[in-house]
Amino acid sequence: MANNYTDHPELRFELNHPLMKRIVELKERGFRDKNDYDYTPLDFDDAMDSYDRVLDVVGEIAGTTVADNAEGVDLEGPHHEGDRVRYASGTQANLDAMVKAGMNGMTMPRRYDGLNFPITPYTMCAELVAASDAGFGNIWSLQDCIETLYEFGDEDQHSRFIPRVCAGETMSMDLTEPDAGSDLQSVMLKATYDEAEGCWRLNGVKRFITNGDADLHLVLARSEEGTTDGRGLSMFIYDKRDGGVDVRRIEHKLGIHGSPTCELVYKNARAELCGERKLGLIKYVMALMNGARLGIAAQSVGLSQAAYNEGLAYARDREQFGKAIIEFPAVYDMLALMKAKLDAGRALLYQCARYVDIYKALDDISRERKLEPDERKEQKTYAKLADSLTPLAKGMNSEYCNQNTFDALQIHGGSGFMMDYPIQRYARDARITNIYEGTTQLQVVAAIRYVTNGSYLAQMRDFEQAEVSADVAPLVARAKVLADRYEEAVAHVKEAGSQELQDFAARHLVEMAADVIMLHLLSRNASEAPELFGKSARVYARFVESEVARHHAFVLSLTPDALADYRQS
Repeated sequence: MANNYTDHPELRFELNHPLMKRIVELKERGFRDKNDYDYTPLDFDDAMDSYDRVLDVVGEIAGTTVADNAEGVDLEGPHHEGDRVRYASGTQANLDAMVKAGMNGMTMPRRYDGLNFPITPYTMCAELVAASDAGFGNIWSLQDCIETLYEFGDEDQHSRFIPRVCAGETMSMDLTEPDAGSDLQSVMLKATYDEAEGCWRLNGVKRFITNGDADLHLVLARSEEGTTDGRGLSMFIYDKRDGGVDVRRIEHKLGIHGSPTCELVYKNARAELCGERKLGLIKYVMALMNGARLGIAAQSVGLSQAAYNEGLAYARDREQFGKAIIEFPAVYDMLALMKAKLDAGRALLYQCARYVDIYKALDDISRERKLEPDERKEQKTYAKLADSLTPLAKGMNSEYCNQNTFDALQIHGGSGFMMDYPIQRYARDARITNIYEGTTQLQVVAAIRYVTNGSYLAQMRDFEQAEVSADVAPLVARAKVLADRYEEAVAHVKEAGSQELQDFAARHLVEMAADVIMLHLLSRNASEAPELFGKSARVYARFVESEVARHHAFVLSLTPDALADYRQS
């Protein structure tokens, strides 16, 4: 029986990282729930065993039920019936299986019927689901919108809405509009306060809304009349039970067919404010998007794993010229690089998730009591680290996902172009990952300040001091040389004194930073588990050396005058 968790020991390795000790300590608050809830872990080992068991359950559901339904869901898709959405039959079966297993509201406190899980094992669950059906992953993983409501809503909202999500109700985040895609400060959905009813009313149109007919929606709307920028936007909670929102249409998409992407019409829809007015974009959407970007990074890793699995299996079975094609250097070269990118990207994803866990847990504690000075310092440190790695995790994993599915399809040859093999679905599903929740180009915009302020370089230098095995030490030495080249490239751009040049070079500098950081993370993994990561670390080191050399040469060739060659009339 297939199990997306136990079939891949790399995941259990990432789960058992030393930082989990601190994460569990913060999340469980001295295991204070153990006398009130019979499923509360009693100590660290019990907590880790609980995470492992849940991942096993999700891995089995994903590897069987979700995987078995994936092709049918892709062909059937959701149905637009009147003003509502009806999921494909397989999608509903998937949801039923997850609800029956209690896999909803995973990160929410137990007092709201959640599992009180850290972000890291929950993110792993998102990867496991996406490896079988990325479209279903979108629906199930949107439960993490509840994190934003938990963080910024009031206690009354917590008590009314969080248990419903934990019981299996679905969520969506309604942000984009026909004239406001990446530029969310242009959102114009109107929110007006109804004095007679004591509620807010929403009017307007939202577009490209994933799972747009969900039970509960977080909605970005313009609450301040006469404003045109982000300062006039607030966040609202819309409950489908109250009515007032119609699904105008479901988009006909290239991939992720199981996930309904909707155009919504708000007609005087009743809603309530989440948090404070005017902070919808400035504060709340930023928190919401960071969580979503981590989710898309997990989806990307899941798809990369699925693509590698398919490419490897096909290469072993397919014979040409009297032998399996996996024996040809041109093929095993592709597979080795796919695996290296997969392992490196996954290492980055879970390093980021662990950083998020620590600062989020400390944030939550700060709502109960004042943090101690050392806790405030810890919170600030990990918040900055998480913020710096989130755009790298989303940007690089979504790009690697596209590359890996492309290469796996290529390994299939003409068969990959046919609808008979699942690789074509993975390739179609992958294409959206570097577009939605912020394109790769926008991830570069988010990351470039950590290039210019020295944060990425400081992380590289810290990694250089880590103790590793004798076999891995040469990789760390090579990574130091790459960091020196990165530092030289950054200095060259800064010395030019041109904002346009910095913007132009940003993608190259950010990719260099990500390459070196991922090489360090993968090297550390190889030091601890050479049987899992040794080959990938060595393959990835060669790949990164060529990539950094390419970026380094290009950036050093740039001058402000050279940009005239690139501007299009």
